[in-house]
Amino acid sequence: MKKAVVLGAGGFIGGHLAKYLKNKGYWVLGVDLKYNEFQPVHDFVDEFVIGDLRDPTIVASVINEGWCDEVYQLAADMGGAGFVFTGENDADIMHNSALINLNVAHRAVEAGAKRVFYSSSACMYPEHNQLDPDNPNCVEDSAYPADPDSEYGWEKLFSERLYLSFLRNKGLTVRIARYHNIFGPMGTWTGGREKAPAAFCRKVAEAPQGGSVEIWGPGTQTRSFLYVDECVEATYRLMHSDFSGPVNIGSEEMISMNDFARMVIGISGKELSIYNIDGEEFEAKYGHKCPIGVNGRNSDNTLYREKIGWEVSEPLVDGMEKTYAWIAEQVEKAS
Repeated sequence: MKKAVVLGAGGFIGGHLAKYLKNKGYWVLGVDLKYNEFQPVHDFVDEFVIGDLRDPTIVASVINEGWCDEVYQLAADMGGAGFVFTGENDADIMHNSALINLNVAHRAVEAGAKRVFYSSSACMYPEHNQLDPDNPNCVEDSAYPADPDSEYGWEKLFSERLYLSFLRNKGLTVRIARYHNIFGPMGTWTGGREKAPAAFCRKVAEAPQGGSVEIWGPGTQTRSFLYVDECVEATYRLMHSDFSGPVNIGSEEMISMNDFARMVIGISGKELSIYNIDGEEFEAKYGHKCPIGVNGRNSDNTLYREKIGWEVSEPLVDGMEKTYAWIAEQVEKAS
């Protein structure tokens, strides 16, 4: 039986990935600062360790010498726009995530881990390539000259280079994916660290019939979103390929934020309007500038198709229907 360690298994993607591996017959060890709040432990892992991966002794205890077939490194200090783009959390984001990755890379070599997957992010792409909301450039080789729009993106870029240097100099077999806005059920949906799809679903679910939904920024900014089941399958396929990456894992179905909000409103069946908030009005309400990120971002999957031979199969609306149903249920339970 193959053994896998999923670092960050208490989180959204990590929890889904751990369950995917367990269903494939792996013995799975999950590690995180916290338990996964939406899945009972033995539903998705064989063992779960509560531990701080900033501590090298914890990392050494979970990446065990001689038996670790695959390490999936998804642990990070992260969140949605309201956490990443305000500037208030930059030092923690840089320090905590970089320290985790330094520990993991070192220990993986020391323990003889057969393969290591690292989850990077589309946030590492340069801001100057994402100014046009209708034509962003997120081809993998557009990453340099580097100019991410957040410290979160800079740390992701640093850690990509860290793992690639361990590949070159230490012989560590690594696979690196740049995730593009992964969404789905059983993830953070409130509290400030939720991503846009969850936030939109929550706002719509909480809004009374005939009310309005607040959307940050002008609503013209564009993104693409990938349903979590497709993400974990693409991750597994990359891990078992002969391509190190980095490579995009995302959808090429780009949508503006206002159209995305209209999609969620349509799924809900409610009659709601959209209220865009930005500039001085936003600052007066929230005490900081509106954290909208880049103007446009869309995955380019050309390289993944070429190297791995896999395509996204599910349209955005299908995944959002499942996600809205789950978040609406959470909202109802919490009310």
